[in-house]
Amino acid sequence: MRLLLLSVLLGGLGLCAAILGVLAVFQRHLIYPGAFFPRPAEAEARLAPPGTTALILTTPDGERLIGLWRPPAPGCGVVLSFHGNASAPEPLAQRFGEGPWAGWGVLAIAYRGYPGSTGHPSEDGLVMDGLAAHAAVADRAPGAPILLHGHSLGAAVAVAVGARAPHLGLYLEAPFDSLHHLVGLRYPFVPRLFLWDTYRSDLRIADTTGPVFVVHGLQDGVIPVKLARRLATLAGPRGHLEAIPGNHVSILGARDAAARAVFQPLIPGDACHAMAAATP
Repeated sequence: MRLLLLSVLLGGLGLCAAILGVLAVFQRHLIYPGAFFPRPAEAEARLAPPGTTALILTTPDGERLIGLWRPPAPGCGVVLSFHGNASAPEPLAQRFGEGPWAGWGVLAIAYRGYPGSTGHPSEDGLVMDGLAAHAAVADRAPGAPILLHGHSLGAAVAVAVGARAPHLGLYLEAPFDSLHHLVGLRYPFVPRLFLWDTYRSDLRIADTTGPVFVVHGLQDGVIPVKLARRLATLAGPRGHLEAIPGNHVSILGARDAAARAVFQPLIPGDACHAMAAATP
């Protein structure tokens, strides 16, 4: 009997070790599914939305990233937008070029390893991509204020860029406070020491500047709203959370008019203010 129990115990430990080994080796497939499990070919067409231009950015380590660019109208800012882990830049480029954002410029990039860009994704790599995109905006629109936007994983990239580069503020949709925390909630049996990429927005948010406008869905089944609430709280008086009905995706753009109302007054001059007043 003892031998049987020992065999079962060893077998169970071996199975656990195998599962942990698979998770360790393939964790980036789970974190960055858009890079490893791309969308169907018919959905991959790199069609720049009307008014935007496709361009190629080169990162300091030599990767080439596809980006979609719309220059700002005189006196307006630029939204530097980072997509979620299974998404793409096209919807963001279109969204921030119309409606409440009329007059604003936009740059939306595809991270390294994602369709249209070279390389392999990692936290260090995506932060480098974000900083390269920030430099590209500063080069193409000198002096224009840069609003950092991100959805989900992209919100973590936006916070990391904001901790190292000048910006107007942060507009975060469905963010987490850290991937370290999220994995602990979703997979409590997985030792977090196994994580290669932790995206500690909770540690980086204090190094950002300007308002932090956070929108999160009350029915978000991917990232619990309490993680967004903690991140907004860590931003101190700069942080503002709007928890609204909706899931991880349906909330996208739902508070764009409110976000523009927060960030528009921070831009000096009257030109872009007039455009905002004329927008329904």
